[in-house]
Amino acid sequence: MAASRVIELMPGDIGPTGRPLPAFAEPEPLTTHGPARIVAICNQKGGVGKTTTTINLGAALAERGRRCLLVDFDPQGALSVGLGIQPHDIDMTVYNLLMEKDVDARDVLFHTTIDGMDLLPSNIDLSGAEVQLVHEVGREFVLGGSLKSVVPDYDYILIDCQPSLGLLTINALACADSVLIPLECEYFAMRGVALLMETIDKVQQRLNPKLIIDGLLGTMYDSRTLHTREVLGSVVNGFGDKVFHTVINRTVRFPDATVAGEPITSFDSTSMGASSYRDLAKEVLDRWRRTGDANA
Repeated sequence: MAASRVIELMPGDIGPTGRPLPAFAEPEPLTTHGPARIVAICNQKGGVGKTTTTINLGAALAERGRRCLLVDFDPQGALSVGLGIQPHDIDMTVYNLLMEKDVDARDVLFHTTIDGMDLLPSNIDLSGAEVQLVHEVGREFVLGGSLKSVVPDYDYILIDCQPSLGLLTINALACADSVLIPLECEYFAMRGVALLMETIDKVQQRLNPKLIIDGLLGTMYDSRTLHTREVLGSVVNGFGDKVFHTVINRTVRFPDATVAGEPITSFDSTSMGASSYRDLAKEVLDRWRRTGDANA
């Protein structure tokens, strides 16, 4: 049986979203860094690729010379595990940063194996923060205050949100400049987008008027199945240019990379998954550049 061949699409070709692919300019090298754009990677449904996107988009941006800080804001600690850190072995986490006034973000920070990409790790302790923050004054802004000291050090801070629309996620949206929404190309994943959009709208009106939506990212896409093609088409019909041209294909290399504790860009640098996240990095930098982001 002949091996399957990956067909590389070129600018002007019709991409998986059914639109002609634009040509995204190569990002210019940076001579200075910061202050950071804060991006919440958010969807209240689990298993849609939030953590995978946070790790691999961060690594792809770091390849482009951008300094990135990843924030594990999920008590499950999947982002930390995906970068080779065992949550139960950590003494200081995002929980300590939120709840202890004498803890600075630099006290919690881990340097990853990727040059230019750092991590604020998390573990199950963070689940207690949601309960404790309920009684705090300005409880929606605690994360933003905790990140202030490191904003000048980075170009991008990517927050991996937990799969809920609770107080932790509201904290992420309240301090973010923009939100990126990974969306599994599956019917039930699509149904929850309206609720997420409603929550984002409320945060914009009541807490964070500057918050914008970067876009929706189709994940776990399989061009061989009619269902995923139809779902992606429905998303494009509903949200138009808010949907990224880049889609992330379903592949076993992502869980393999997670087990290895590495981004796909270093674990299997020539894979389709690595290529997709490099394309996404170019596309988001293009979008951020058009919104006036000096780091893009």
